[in-house]
Amino acid sequence: MRIGERNIANFIIVILMVLLAGEKTYSQLVPVKNQKEFTDSLKKELDYGPFFGLYKDTYFIVGTKVPGIPSAYNSDVKFQISFAIRLTNATLPWNSFLFLAYTQKTFWNVFQESLPMGDINFNPAIGWTKPFFNQGRYAGKLSLILEHESNGRDGDASRSWNRVSVSGMALIDEWLMVHAKFWIPIIDSGNNRDITKYCGIYQSGVVLTTPNKKFTFGVTWVKRGNFKLDFNTIWEFSWLISKKTNINLFAQYYNGYGEDLLHYNQYRSMLRVGLVFKPKFFSEF
Repeated sequence: MRIGERNIANFIIVILMVLLAGEKTYSQLVPVKNQKEFTDSLKKELDYGPFFGLYKDTYFIVGTKVPGIPSAYNSDVKFQISFAIRLTNATLPWNSFLFLAYTQKTFWNVFQESLPMGDINFNPAIGWTKPFFNQGRYAGKLSLILEHESNGRDGDASRSWNRVSVSGMALIDEWLMVHAKFWIPIIDSGNNRDITKYCGIYQSGVVLTTPNKKFTFGVTWVKRGNFKLDFNTIWEFSWLISKKTNINLFAQYYNGYGEDLLHYNQYRSMLRVGLVFKPKFFSEF
């Protein structure tokens, strides 16, 4: 399925929501009676730490191409680790802060002989973030990020690029969050000069949660770098097993190009399931 269900207007709307979050968004991540406690806890962590924690979702999932009959060559394990470290002991002007982040995404061909790694993508970043609060409630944040992504290979298999990214998220209600990210690519590899054609120029998405925060559903659209209405799409669903743990059952469906760097120009439709560990407050995208 080639995705063409969203257009540029959607992205503009999401960006406006993010940029106006500090003024017009009355977010309710948790029920109102617990909102002050939640906001105070978040402010305390932003002001005093901890300075090391999860950044994007960290997961371990296994799956296969859909539709199709599973085989050793169209099935794999995909896992991601991601963390961030705050660089400042105190907030900067406008109550902002600097951070370092690192994300590593691995595709492991466990069903093939000798269990080879298909591709490993390394994504270090340094960023600046400004959180927004409105009437005692957390409303969202805006970030400026300089990031590098490569697969650590040489020769014909080498893939790499850099991005200057502006990202934001806004809490619209206790059950709805929107996010968006736009980047300026700086491509330093002759092997993937056309990477934006497949890996995109911006992304946007929504996250829905149940009132008890037990179930989470999200979708992210990545606009490919052309004038057509085509997107790479990531659908995700998680189920928090217990409030006493951070273990979630997880399902992810990826449809489009650019899932990994080595095969960025090859179309994929992959469904995988497994476990995910989420950041304490919010995931990055």
